[in-house]
Amino acid sequence: MIVDSHHHFWSLGNPFTDWPTPDLAPIHRDFLPSDLEAEIAAAGVTGTVLVQAAPALAETHWLLEIAARTPTVLGVVGWVDLAAPSATEDLTALAHDPLLRGLRPMLQSIPQQGWILAGAVEPALRAMAGRGLCFDALVRADQIGEITRLARRHPDLRIVLDHGGKPDIANGVFAPWAADLEVLAACPNVWCKLSGLWTEAGQDLSDATIAPWARHILSCFGTARTIWGSDWPVVRLAGGYTGWLAQCRRLLDDLDDHGRAQVFALNGMDFYGLARS
Repeated sequence: MIVDSHHHFWSLGNPFTDWPTPDLAPIHRDFLPSDLEAEIAAAGVTGTVLVQAAPALAETHWLLEIAARTPTVLGVVGWVDLAAPSATEDLTALAHDPLLRGLRPMLQSIPQQGWILAGAVEPALRAMAGRGLCFDALVRADQIGEITRLARRHPDLRIVLDHGGKPDIANGVFAPWAADLEVLAACPNVWCKLSGLWTEAGQDLSDATIAPWARHILSCFGTARTIWGSDWPVVRLAGGYTGWLAQCRRLLDDLDDHGRAQVFALNGMDFYGLARS
């Protein structure tokens, strides 16, 4: 069994879709369930987690509607403006849908340093934890420290670091990212997604290039808190769905059967509280 813990759908005709932009030609078109079917069938993926791509409540409702009629989508990570006065009310309303499993503020695009640690966000974060909603941390490598502070402040909030914290693989900036990841991993309420590394790697996607970064993620979070994801269709900017999965299988080939099952399926299901069926 393989569960893809991180992929997207979008339609360029939706009023809330302003990304991807035309310069990103490989992904500047609609990507919907019919586009993913062949990809996951070829990869042997049996279930997925659908993640937001636009900072809009309307997109979250749209994703939940798609998930309701797409059996392979087991859960949705949506979006709420966590600093808005209506944030707690908004996320409470969304949480009535059992397919909503988490929320993702797009921290990498918010210019205010430390926004997620501001007092205005606190009530929404407490409400998320109280309602069992997970927090997807979409950050740049230089923001990992903020997620460590967040995790320490909210030990009951389940947090996953998207895309390994987006390390600068292309320029080989390893040491500061690696050290920050080790500190973050000491927080027991934090997991990490083995996803999105290809789009940070430039032209060299070889096993030799990706291995040190992937193995450091695994070294920090272990087989119990590392979660595999495709980041489809964004992965198409660098390569293909099955190519990324195949590389991850090679890089994790030294794990035992249970360890591989954890990374490629069980951890994602446990983190998001998905039904095992």
